[in-house]
Amino acid sequence: MTTRISRMMIGTAALLFSTGAAFAETIVIGHFGDPTPMNAARAEGKFEEATGWDIEFRKFASGTDVIAAMASGDVVLSELGSSPLAIATSQGVEVQMFMLSYAIGESESLIARNGSDIETLEDLKGKRVAVPVGSTAHFSLMGALDHAGIDESELTIMNMPPDQIAAAWEQDAIDAAFIWQPVQNRILENGSRLAGADKTAEWGFPTFNAWVVGSDFAAENEEALVAFARVMDEANHAYISDRAAWTPDSAPVKAIANETGAAAEQVPEILEGYTFIPLSEQLSDTWLGNAAETIKATAAFLEKAGRIDGLADDYSAFVNMKIAEEAEK
Repeated sequence: MTTRISRMMIGTAALLFSTGAAFAETIVIGHFGDPTPMNAARAEGKFEEATGWDIEFRKFASGTDVIAAMASGDVVLSELGSSPLAIATSQGVEVQMFMLSYAIGESESLIARNGSDIETLEDLKGKRVAVPVGSTAHFSLMGALDHAGIDESELTIMNMPPDQIAAAWEQDAIDAAFIWQPVQNRILENGSRLAGADKTAEWGFPTFNAWVVGSDFAAENEEALVAFARVMDEANHAYISDRAAWTPDSAPVKAIANETGAAAEQVPEILEGYTFIPLSEQLSDTWLGNAAETIKATAAFLEKAGRIDGLADDYSAFVNMKIAEEAEK
C-alpha cells in the first residue's frame, strides 16, 4: 500500500472540503479513541453544550484516514498526529492546527515481542516490524532507526492499523511494533519496550497529536471553536491538577473507559504516558509559537525518507493561534 498522497486527489477533495462541510447538519469530529481526559467531558456532553453543535464523534485508525475524510469534507474538525499533519499540509490540504491534544511520550512505543530475540534497536535488523504507515508512530520508528544507524531496507516494515497489530502479535506474525494505546498495553503483556516517543523526541524526532480544523470552517465558526478549545483545556486541567484522584473507580476514569473501550484499571497508567499541556503553555514558542517550523522540519524528514514529494515554502498558514488566544481570555 502506497504512503504517498495523490496531488490530484487532494486538489479535487479540497474543493469539496472548502464548500461542503459548513452545510452539514451534524458536525463530525474525528479522534483516535485514546483514553484521554477529553472523553470524560465528551461523556457529559460538554462539547455540545459549549459549542451548540450536534456532534458525531468518529473514531479513526490512522492519520491518513483522517486526512482523506477531512479532504472529502466528511469531517471538519479532528485530532491528527504531527507526522500526517506534515504530509497533509505539504500536499496542500487546507487545515489549521489550533491546539495540541497532547505531546506524545511513552503513549507510543516500540515494543519487541517476547521470543523475538530483540533486546536492542540494532537487533531489529532482519525482523518484521509493524506500524501504521504515515502515522506519528511511523515517524518515531524512522527516528529510532536513524538513531541506531539502521536503513529501512535492513528490516521488513509492515503497514498495519492497531487492531491488526494486536491480532498479528497473538499469532507471532510480527517481531516488533511501534504503536499507541490501548493496543500498546495489550502487546506489552507479551513484550518489552525498546523506546518510547519520548526517547525519539530526545533524538531529534518530536511528535504530538494536534486538533486541526478546515480553514474555511475555522473562519466561519471561530466562536464555537474557541468554546471547544476551552472545554478541552478544562478537561486536561481537571486531570493535571489532581492526577491521584483519577483512580479506576473514579467517575472520570469510568467515563473514559466507557467511551473508549479501554479497561478502567489500565486507564490511570495509560494517562501517565501522555503529556497534557495547558493552553496557556501551548501558546509559547515551544509549541504553537513554533509549530510551523516543527511541521516543516517533520515534512523535511519525510521528504528525505521518500514519504512525500515536496515541501511547502511556508507552513505558517497551517497554524491558527487566534483560537487558543481567545480561549485563554
